[in-house]
Amino acid sequence: MAFENLSDKLNNVFKTLRGKGRLSEQDVKEAMREVRLALLEADVSYKVVKDFVKTVSERAAGAEVLEALSPAQMVIKIVNEELCALMGGENQKLNISSKSPSVVMLVGLQGAGKTTNGAKLAALMRKTQNKRPLLAACDVYRPAAIEQLETVGRKLDIPVFQEGQGDPVEIAVHAVEHARRHGNDLVFLDTAGRLHIDEQLMDELRRIKAAVDPAEILLVIDAMIGQDAVNAASAFDAELGVTGVMLTKLDGDARGGAALSIRAVTGKPIKFAGTGEKLDAIEVFHPDRMAGRILGMGDMLTLIEKAEASFDEQKAREMAEKLKKNRFTLADYLDQMRSMKDMGSLEDIAGMIPGLDAKALRGAQIDEKAMAHTEAIILSMTPQERDNPAVLNASRKKRIAAGAGVSVVDVNRLLKQYEMMQNMAKQFSGKKMKRMRRGGMPFGF
Repeated sequence: MAFENLSDKLNNVFKTLRGKGRLSEQDVKEAMREVRLALLEADVSYKVVKDFVKTVSERAAGAEVLEALSPAQMVIKIVNEELCALMGGENQKLNISSKSPSVVMLVGLQGAGKTTNGAKLAALMRKTQNKRPLLAACDVYRPAAIEQLETVGRKLDIPVFQEGQGDPVEIAVHAVEHARRHGNDLVFLDTAGRLHIDEQLMDELRRIKAAVDPAEILLVIDAMIGQDAVNAASAFDAELGVTGVMLTKLDGDARGGAALSIRAVTGKPIKFAGTGEKLDAIEVFHPDRMAGRILGMGDMLTLIEKAEASFDEQKAREMAEKLKKNRFTLADYLDQMRSMKDMGSLEDIAGMIPGLDAKALRGAQIDEKAMAHTEAIILSMTPQERDNPAVLNASRKKRIAAGAGVSVVDVNRLLKQYEMMQNMAKQFSGKKMKRMRRGGMPFGF
């Protein structure tokens, strides 16, 4: 999980501070030393760490903190604010040109994930901004690059423009013309990368930029390469004038140094983050929310947004009424399981809830095989049996097990899980149900 090591170390520092009651200047100094070491171990740029610790130390040594009723909380508040500022303060949106189609040029080193994450971003813009995106295959060098873009475009139902192994500059120009003729208002140019930055690559990218005048030049960077990510960002920006950054594989980087360094070193905002291999695993990058995750404060806003995306508002209202009346059926149980599956790994979800230990669920996923068995069992029941499992006697269970291709033991296990979930649902008060309806949250949270 992103920032896991840093989060653990910072929370140990804060735990020590909380145990001291009143703080002395020496306490603050020792705490800042630990913060400095934690940031350096997270692969954050030395200069960035030096400036960050200096700023936090100056604020934390003030009388406002040392004389506060809860000095430790004041220090945490300062660290949170400065972490947020370090990553850019607030989310920066994708630049959209007033002239359609708007062009987004995806650049970066080979292996950063431009092709897949560019397509993910196109799907996100279609979903959240009602855009009509077009993907353009401008990488004519990497084997199977065009096929990869067409495959991911087909899976996401996004059109792909390609002209084979032609001139990338001409392909980009023709893609924009194609978009204009066919009503696509957003064009994503999947450009070539290299294993390292060279003049040939940069010359091609400069010519594409001059030919299509992109509204956004989005640098796609693998978060797991650490400080090399910052060096690559500086080089691409110097040559092309990058307007924003997308960090990929953020879920696989336990250190997180790239995310904390790029904005401070280059001045370019991180706009999006790839958080997994699935084609919907992309997030708008919110510095304030990320700072909250790092400091163990959770990220309820993102969790609610994920829930809203996977949990229909009308269904939420219906579910609230059912729970009030204790009418939670096996069909409803299946709907809830599907909604949770759409929200991602249990570890990621736990990391967004304040006070929960995400590490306790490390690697936890909703078991696809178990999910398939659950679905088969419930769909093998009659409507009456789903609504009232109390009618399930031995012969009915045997029939359901045969229909689902499982054993009676599996059917009994599912019924036990359903009973536990039903008991949990009974504990919800009317006030909690109102909160669930407002947030669109599946009841299991």
